[in-house]
Amino acid sequence: MTTGATIDLASKFAAFSDHWRPRFAAQLNGQDLRLVKVQGLFPWHSHADAEEMFLVWRGVFRVEFRDRIETLHPGQFIVVPRGVEHRTGADEEAEVLIFEPSEVINTGDAEVSEFTAPQGQTI
Repeated sequence: MTTGATIDLASKFAAFSDHWRPRFAAQLNGQDLRLVKVQGLFPWHSHADAEEMFLVWRGVFRVEFRDRIETLHPGQFIVVPRGVEHRTGADEEAEVLIFEPSEVINTGDAEVSEFTAPQGQTI
């Protein structure tokens, strides 16, 4: 992560291939910009103290709430309010930018599992 330098998203996404393991691309004002590749379904969870913003770079990405499903395409984003249970998914691989506070664990209040990303992985 280099501040004050241009970041090329295509090359950053090309640098890794695993799913559900966010990489830290930048930090600003206590927030992380995390890049993640997704495919399949992520566990249900919530974040009591933080909103999350998901911005689709490539592919089709879903945010599922208990009462509805939002489907996002490249260039679209959604903000999940704090405390709202949700899960994310993609039938085919998608690339997504996540904006959230630096201290947020990606699996929120769900039990630690293979989906829980190691903290501090940069790209």
